Amino acid sequence: MTATAFEYGPNPYAAGQPGGDYLLAPPDPATRADSPIDPRDRRRLDLHAALTAAGIPPRPEDREAIEHLSALSAGINSTVQRWLRHTL
Repeated sequence: MTATAFEYGPNPYAAGQPGGDYLLAPPDPATRADSPIDPRDRRRLDLHAALTAAGIPPRPEDREAIEHLSALSAGINSTVQRWLRHTL
């Protein structure tokens, strides 16, 4: 037979007690580490987001096409994203 919390009383380390469990505060954007994202990577992430928002979740076999599209200029990439937004 195993002991239960009722046999030993309340847990002194429970939530609300010193040293207990607690929720973490949301991160402060001002204290985030500054790690610049390469423009090509930013376009790739934006394209993934636009495809997903348009109801076209990228498949693993789409990776090569997404990589090639991300290598194109920012203007072409924004045009493709605009096309995807109009599909909604």
